[in-house]
Amino acid sequence: MVRPEDQVERGFFDSSVFEAKKKEGDDSLKNFLRDGLANTSVTCVLAGTDTWSRRWVRYEIARSVLKGSGLLTVFIHGIKNSDGKPATKGADPLAQMGVYKTDGGIYLAEWSAGKWVKYDDYKLSIPEGDLWFPAPTSATVVQFSSYCTSYDFIADDGRSKIGQWVESAAKAAGH
Repeated sequence: MVRPEDQVERGFFDSSVFEAKKKEGDDSLKNFLRDGLANTSVTCVLAGTDTWSRRWVRYEIARSVLKGSGLLTVFIHGIKNSDGKPATKGADPLAQMGVYKTDGGIYLAEWSAGKWVKYDDYKLSIPEGDLWFPAPTSATVVQFSSYCTSYDFIADDGRSKIGQWVESAAKAAGH
């Protein structure tokens, strides 16, 4: 979707940069990911087969919610993978995370081992006013996918419409 010569300028990085930060430790990788989100107003989650289960994808989703960014999912299962074959469609990563409310405040949750658990990489309460979507009213987890739209890159003509999708997510978040 982005020409190779424009990737770094537009915030796309070679996986070797990610892997190098990962070797430096969790804090280094978290800083790298937070820095990557610094000047953004929307996070587009490109969802493959197992994207929903990846810790660092979840971290970027969580940090995007905390900074008030719009969110959308674009399923890319129809695009050929590195083996030249289309992958199977995975779960929506935004349906695997959400928020809930307790007497102590609003917290992030993630789907793990068949149940909702408190999100482990950010355990602080989120001020209700920091959310661009309606705050949860109970301990029942409300999935981010309830507030955000998902698209199929192939079936929904992502090549020509992805800009519109990103603009819609920005508008939904008040940007």
